[in-house]
Formats: sequence, C-alpha cells, structure tokens
Amino acid sequence: MKANQILSENKAWPFLDKLSNLLSGPGTRAYLVGGWVRDTLLGRDTADIDIAIAADAFEVASVIAGALGGTFVPLDSENRIARVVLPGKDGQANYQVDFSTYNSSIESDLARRDFTINAMAIRLGKADQQSDTILDPFGGQRDLQNRILRVVQQDAFTSDALRLLRAVRLAAELDFHIDKQTEGLIGQQPGLISNIAGERVREELMRILAVTGKWLDYMDELNLLTAVFPELAIAKGVEQPKEHHWNVFEHSLRSVSAVDFVLGQGEWEYADKSALSGVPWSDALAGHFGLEVSYGSTRRTLLKLAALLHDVSKPQTKALDANGRTRFLGHALEGAAAVVSILERLRFSVREIKLVETEVLHHLRPTQMSPSGLPTNRAIYRYFRDTGETGIDILFLSMADHLATRGPDLNVDGWQEHCRLTGYVLNKRFEQEKIVNPPKLIDGYDIINIFRMTPGRDVGELLEIVREAQASGEITTREEALSFVERLKKNAP
Repeated sequence: MKANQILSENKAWPFLDKLSNLLSGPGTRAYLVGGWVRDTLLGRDTADIDIAIAADAFEVASVIAGALGGTFVPLDSENRIARVVLPGKDGQANYQVDFSTYNSSIESDLARRDFTINAMAIRLGKADQQSDTILDPFGGQRDLQNRILRVVQQDAFTSDALRLLRAVRLAAELDFHIDKQTEGLIGQQPGLISNIAGERVREELMRILAVTGKWLDYMDELNLLTAVFPELAIAKGVEQPKEHHWNVFEHSLRSVSAVDFVLGQGEWEYADKSALSGVPWSDALAGHFGLEVSYGSTRRTLLKLAALLHDVSKPQTKALDANGRTRFLGHALEGAAAVVSILERLRFSVREIKLVETEVLHHLRPTQMSPSGLPTNRAIYRYFRDTGETGIDILFLSMADHLATRGPDLNVDGWQEHCRLTGYVLNKRFEQEKIVNPPKLIDGYDIINIFRMTPGRDVGELLEIVREAQASGEITTREEALSFVERLKKNAP
C-alpha cells in the first residue's frame, strides 16, 4: 500500500489534511511516525498520532494547539517533545498528537526508535510535498506481515530500559511474537528496569494485565517479572501444604490466569468450560469490574494484580505447627503491608493502592464467613462492613485462589460449593441491600439522650452492635432497637 493511499483512506484524513496545511510552511518537514503508521497498516483504529518534525516541536505544538483549539502539554523540555490534546466536537473523535524534534534526518530519527514496526514514517504536507513511499529502512512492513517484534538496534534497551516491558506489552496487544535475538537481549538485562520511573513501569504493566495473565508467565521466562517485583523472587520453590498443587510462586502466577477465567476473559486449562457454569455473573458484575479506578486501570486489571501479590508474604511467614503442618500465619496482614510498599514504589494512586491492599488483606475472608454451610446474615454484614464494594472483588479473588490451589486436582463438588457460596453472598449484596447497609433505626444522639451516655467510643460500639442485630433480623423497628440497647446496658459488666 502506498503512503497517499494510506492517508486518503484513513478515517482521520480530514483531521490529518487540516494538520498538513498547518505544517506546510517553507522548509518544514513533518512525518507521521511510530504507532500511528504501524496501527494503520494493521487496520487498527488509533486516535494517537506521532509527528516528527524538523523544527522546534514545542513551538510547533503551541501553534497547532492554538489554531485547532486544543491543549498544549509539554512532555520533555530537554528533548523537545510536546503533546496537543484535541477534544472531539460534534461526535468527532478525540485526537492526541505528540510532536518530537528530529535534527539531522528522519532516517537517523527512525534509527533511534525501539522496534522495526515503530520505525516507519510517512511524509505529511500538501499534496505536492507528499511522497507515495513509506519510509521503512529497517523492514518494519515485513515484520508486520510476519507478526514479529524486533529491535532496531542492539542498544535499544540500554537506550531506554522501559522498552523491556514495552516489548511484552506490544506482543500482548498485537498478538505478535518477539524474535529470538530480541528475547535474548531482554533476558540478559532485565535489571535495567529498576532504573525506570515507577509511573512509567506502572503504565506498561497495567496494559499487559489488561490483555491476559499468561503474559506474566512470559515475563518470568524473560526474567522480567521479578525485576519489576523483586519481592516475588523468594517465593520461587517455597512449598505449600498438600492441598496445594503448586509452590507459592507458581500458585501466584496461576491465580492471575484463574482470575481471567472466573471473569470470563480467558481459559483455565485444568478444567473444561463447564466449571465456569457455576460462577455467578451478571451485567451488574460486568459493569463493576469494568469500572475505571484510575487512569489506565480498572477493577478487573487491579484484581489480577492483587492475585499476583496476594501471597507475597508467605515465604516470610512460613512455619510448622505442633503437628508438623505448614502454616503461613499472618501472611495476609503482612502481605497487605508489602503491597502498599510495592505499589507506592510503582506510583499507583492512593485509590488503587487501597483497593489492592484491601483485596490482599481480606482474601481469606470469603471461606471464613461460615465453618459449614452458608454464612449468616450477620457474617455477611460484617464482611461487607469491613470490605465495602471491594468485597465483591474479593469473592472472585477467592474463587481464583481456589482454582489455583487445586489446579488439575480440582474436586468438582468442592468447587461448585465455593461457587454457590459466592453466588449466595452476592445475592445478599445485590438483592437484600438492607443486610449490607440497613436503614438506621437509632443514632448516637438517641443513645446519648435516652440512656444519658457520654459521647465517645462506647456509643459507637453500641451502634455497631445494633446494626449487626438489625442485619441478622433480630430487630426491625426503632422500639426494638431501643429495647435491645437497654438490655445490653443492663447486662453490661
């Protein structure tokens, strides 16, 4: 396909044509480069446009932003990289245009790029300035056809270590494979990733998790996973009790794939699809897990992250009890603290950190709500009181944990019972909101004024006992609540 044909047939052409006219000043050379060219050749829609220009990108981007009513965003003042964000109007697409400055030639600019499929360019300008030729000095079109990811230069990863993760992310998103030589370069220098700013690592990681959990296994093959999460390294080879099919590290990886399965996003190779029939699902749950938590993350992707890290402190807490049985006492509490430290290092937002911390802290709770049979209303109330909306996520983490514990040794009856427990608790959550968040029968002022108590912790504790009794159905009216408090006070030591 020729360059002019690519431009004219692209649905962004009206916008690009307007951009071309603005960039067609005397002596100006501007090129569409990188991901836009790649995705267009693959037939993938993209509103992110990269332009390399033989001029000061800051000045050009500022002019473009003013002319098109966009927002100018400086990205890198030293390397003269700037962004123009153009919100869509009248149903049109939103565009994000990144401008970078190249100095000597466009060919030398392409030579500094990461992968051959990103090292192509199309001249942008008026019709008499354009060329029918796609600049492709490193065989990017050939690698697109063969679905291969290959570095442009041998020093690609030392130039920018984030490319180590970007290679996996692009392979995941495009369903490409990384060529052997590039794989070798990644495997030789994974530690370089520790020099990259946490927020850049976070962005690539979340995009990998948005695909499927199997790519974490691939990251481990390339020695990248423990480079990003060194805390997981000591989990390798740590054996678990006999009900566990895998050691701690392998169990953690399998848990991520199991989350994909219970959320309907992937296969579970150790059971057929009939195992999914018992997993509760609804449009409301699909909406819940699709909710954006922070830029670039959803409840779904963060649940996968929690699955990877939920047993991060098992190695440190491993011990034998009096009967010689392996225990990991306190691993959930210590793991929650470790997760906070890890995610702060990777510059996750406060909201993201709190969500994953809560999931790790309470990941054992669903199966502890009842020693046998279905949990009581009181137990369900306490569970959602402590976990809030995250309680829904934890129920699915618990199911994934179950699958990743038994693996090929899964007992079908035990699995179906776990699914039934989850469905029961979710029904209570969705259909009987009063159990989780019962309407207030009395408040603190009632207790203070009627029972002549001093404001303080005792009042709050009494109110919580009343809410639990209400959730379990022991009391249903204001009068019953007041009588209940009166009995409590009379029986108090």
